[in-house]
Amino acid sequence: MEKVNKFKFKINKIYYYLFKERFKSKLNFEFPENINRWDLIQKLINLKNFQSYLEIGCDGDDSFSKIKVKNKIGVDPYSGGNFRGTSDFFFSQNEKNFDCIFIDGLHEYYQVLKDIKNSLEILSENGIILLHDCLPTSLHKQAVPRYKNIWNGDVWKSIVYYRTLENIDIVTCKIDQGISAIRKVKNKDCLDLKLDDFSKLKFKDFYFNHKEYMRIKDYNDFLKYISN
Repeated sequence: MEKVNKFKFKINKIYYYLFKERFKSKLNFEFPENINRWDLIQKLINLKNFQSYLEIGCDGDDSFSKIKVKNKIGVDPYSGGNFRGTSDFFFSQNEKNFDCIFIDGLHEYYQVLKDIKNSLEILSENGIILLHDCLPTSLHKQAVPRYKNIWNGDVWKSIVYYRTLENIDIVTCKIDQGISAIRKVKNKDCLDLKLDDFSKLKFKDFYFNHKEYMRIKDYNDFLKYISN
């Protein structure tokens, strides 16, 4: 997990307020307390009989250590997993395909876009990419540059972009800060949003359009959808 000192947090906050956005309204997704990201990952691995798993961003191995699957690789430049390096470096030398890929690395739009693109290229047929931290509840939690300890980043903007593509289907499970599932199948509900630069979306846009943007489902409905 990225560690930023308090002085830099203050500078980032001032910069964000002056040049990015000010918006006070907050969301409340009421995430269930008894379902974590690793529960969903393992459920899908069992449900789909997946044999291989890739995790981008392992940190303290909260998820990676709990996943039971035949073959698994965890990528992190600092700690956790079993591959030491950045996601860019891993993808540049990787020759394997994976059934399930969990992205929880650097939570900034352009890096997440790259991680999704690279993951799609090595995703097995009928495989699933899962992306963490897709449902921020406040402007502070998604601000880039970061100025809060509890932080989702602007991961959600990458989902909005991919939701506009015809050959990528995405739904978001309302658990554990939001987990989006990405599959290489026909988009069943293509988002009609034409922007030159999705990075310029504001939290205000997310606040008023998050249901349409993210296709949010609760845990059971999410599993039913993925099973079909």
